[in-house]
Amino acid sequence: MNKQIFRSKVAWLFGWVWLVFVVWNVYDLVAHGSMPSALIAGAVLGVLTALVFLLALRPAIVAEAGGVRVRNPLRNAYVPWKNVGDVIVTHAIIIETGHAAIRCWTPQATARERAKAARRAERGRKPVMEANVSKGEQAAAELLAGRTHADWVALQLTELSVSRAADSTGETKVTWSPYSIAALAAAAVLVVVTIVASI
Repeated sequence: MNKQIFRSKVAWLFGWVWLVFVVWNVYDLVAHGSMPSALIAGAVLGVLTALVFLLALRPAIVAEAGGVRVRNPLRNAYVPWKNVGDVIVTHAIIIETGHAAIRCWTPQATARERAKAARRAERGRKPVMEANVSKGEQAAAELLAGRTHADWVALQLTELSVSRAADSTGETKVTWSPYSIAALAAAAVLVVVTIVASI
């Protein structure tokens, strides 16, 4: 099974646009900046980039062959398919296991998205008058009516937990992310160096 990655595409795109912006600004600071203002600007960019990495680029739900891996801003969780219980959607996706409930950072179901899904469901209850809509398109529209992206991801995870239970590997575990800790540490070091250099 290939990995399936579920995340907020808007946040992910924003994260990469931010990185391009940072690369351009770092080049400009190195080429034309003067101390200590260039160092201060670099520290601000570094702290903001660490936050963008943690909040926009890193969070994801990764469906793997043996289980589901949840990457939240600071922590990683792994749940083998056999241990996946109910997958609930509130404003976030919650994966229940035998002894824990793992809240996923992304994708989230916002109130605006819920209202949009409810309007779609209401339209789906009305008979379709268009002659060029196939039965397959009608069935797909009815299936998605009233559901958000988070609802769809939860459904996918539930189906995978049933179909892949025999292929489960590993144990349920929640750990700190070394990448997140490294990003925060690098940002902190950059701030300290900037403060010391500015004194």
